[in-house]
Amino acid sequence: MTPQPPLHACRLYDDGDRETFGAPGLLFPWWSVTKTAIAICALRLAEQGRLDLDAPLPDQPFTLHQLLTHRAGLPDYGSLPSYHAAVRADEAPWPRDVLVEAVLAQGQLFAPGQGWRYSNLGYLLARERIEAVTGRGLGELVAALIAAPLGLDSVGLAQTRAQFAQTPWPGARRYHPGWVYHGCLIGTAPDAARMMQALFAGRLLRTESLSRMRKTHPLGGALPGRPWTEHGYATGLMSGRAGAAGRAIGHSGAGPFSVNAVYHFSDLPRPVTVACFTDGGDEGVAEHAAVRLALAG
Repeated sequence: MTPQPPLHACRLYDDGDRETFGAPGLLFPWWSVTKTAIAICALRLAEQGRLDLDAPLPDQPFTLHQLLTHRAGLPDYGSLPSYHAAVRADEAPWPRDVLVEAVLAQGQLFAPGQGWRYSNLGYLLARERIEAVTGRGLGELVAALIAAPLGLDSVGLAQTRAQFAQTPWPGARRYHPGWVYHGCLIGTAPDAARMMQALFAGRLLRTESLSRMRKTHPLGGALPGRPWTEHGYATGLMSGRAGAAGRAIGHSGAGPFSVNAVYHFSDLPRPVTVACFTDGGDEGVAEHAAVRLALAG
């Protein structure tokens, strides 16, 4: 049998019961689960009247909401071979403007609002917008709007190699978190589960904001190697169905050396949020583990 990668996970029920698997105090890169945090911050700021999600960004044809839902028509740096080569070589991250120019050279993919394409560049621009409006960095905003209210003491924005070296995966020693241009949070598996569970429990956003965040753009059915039987994207959230587990909403993440999946399963007799972190580069491994843990409860 193929050996299973080490799994660090937390299963958090809506009634407050919690189970942990692996080492609960270890810090892990959250990768694209950071997108959920960025979207929460944007919606919180909109509730405060500091942002208009539906107004075009200054000198741009797309809105913040279109960026957060991957509907702005922007390409992604994941398609650049030179980007991946630089990461493999453990180079220093490119200056922001160099990265943006290289990505935009691929051309606009569609008119804003007229399609869907996953874009990390879009989340860089979303991050910059909320930072510009508030005059505060993403790390400060996550701390003030999410981590502090929920008591998520482990959560922070990784900005240096030394911070990433706190994570257990050996590959982290040869990676600068600046390569994740929209930002990469680090934190424990239990704190990832607590953030996602609190979001759907209504502890971070007003009812109308959470409803808008959950509104899903459908993208299709099953995906090879992954547990989805129906999938789509909401606002900073992957959303769909995962077979017998029913509705699943949250986010997966992947980097050069580790993957994760943090999802809320509301259809189960006992609703549960599961956060799974493991090594490797296949998001499907973490997603399948999350579904197994959700069903085993």
